[in-house]
Amino acid sequence: MDQIQHKFVDIKDLKLHVAEIGTGDKVVVFLHGFPEIWYSWRFQMIAVAKSGYRAIALDFRGYGLSEIPPEPEKTTFKDLDDDLAEILNVLEIPKAFFVGKDFGASVAYTFSILHPERVQGVVTLGIPFIPSALVGQLFSSLPQGFYVMRWRIPGRAEADFGRFDVKTVIKKIYIMFTSSDLQVAEDNQEVMDLVDSSTPLPSWFTEEDLSTYATLYEKSGFRTPLTVPYRALPVDLGENVPNVSVPSMLIMGRGDYVLKFPGLEQYLTSGMMTQFVPNLEVTFVDEGTHFVQEQFPDKVNELLTSFLSKHA
Repeated sequence: MDQIQHKFVDIKDLKLHVAEIGTGDKVVVFLHGFPEIWYSWRFQMIAVAKSGYRAIALDFRGYGLSEIPPEPEKTTFKDLDDDLAEILNVLEIPKAFFVGKDFGASVAYTFSILHPERVQGVVTLGIPFIPSALVGQLFSSLPQGFYVMRWRIPGRAEADFGRFDVKTVIKKIYIMFTSSDLQVAEDNQEVMDLVDSSTPLPSWFTEEDLSTYATLYEKSGFRTPLTVPYRALPVDLGENVPNVSVPSMLIMGRGDYVLKFPGLEQYLTSGMMTQFVPNLEVTFVDEGTHFVQEQFPDKVNELLTSFLSKHA
């Protein structure tokens, strides 16, 4: 971890944090999800750097060490794609591989559609490419107590989180998202109540890891993270469903709760997804959860470096 260097890049009057290790023209950019930050890619960054790549992991605006935008609630997914393009420009990176987890996967896919000339390949974890029309179908079938529905409501998550210190909130979310079941609260229950505060952390997630996350969320707060991904406007890609044309790989833990979304597993296993991502590999990691890259880093590193070597 000590060999990972840190810098700040000035983008549109915001200082965005970038972690970096490795050198050379072959570049891999890592995009985190929620409740993650750059740190969630620590194992993968070191692995790809040892394989000869320059590894870069950023904190999205309002996350981790990156500055909070003046009006966090107005942040959109387009802002994140624009930030990404500017970071590449400042760092003088013409083209790279992009590895995205959770909503970071959405940013990676969208960036590959908006800027295909800058994308060598896309690897995503936990979230497949889902056209906006299908997203609506998926979420319309989910119960109103599902955490995403609750956190979309301004003030609801803020009040729920506010009952606990930041470290407890992050702990509860990590434990909750490690479950293979959908996180659905009853009408008289809040989402944070789905996990008892005394529940132990997963064996692969240490107290030191938790403290690292908590310290950075104490700095950033949750205003931007609750906006993106839960309340932000998606990128307008037009009426026609665009294709992700670059080489792509999806890594899913077989125990990832996302597979419980109505119709999603069939979407992945039936080949329907290849209509939109024709050059796609799908790999399932046995016993993996939504945090498969932290839970089984060696396996994910092996899959990732193999994909990179095939398409570099």
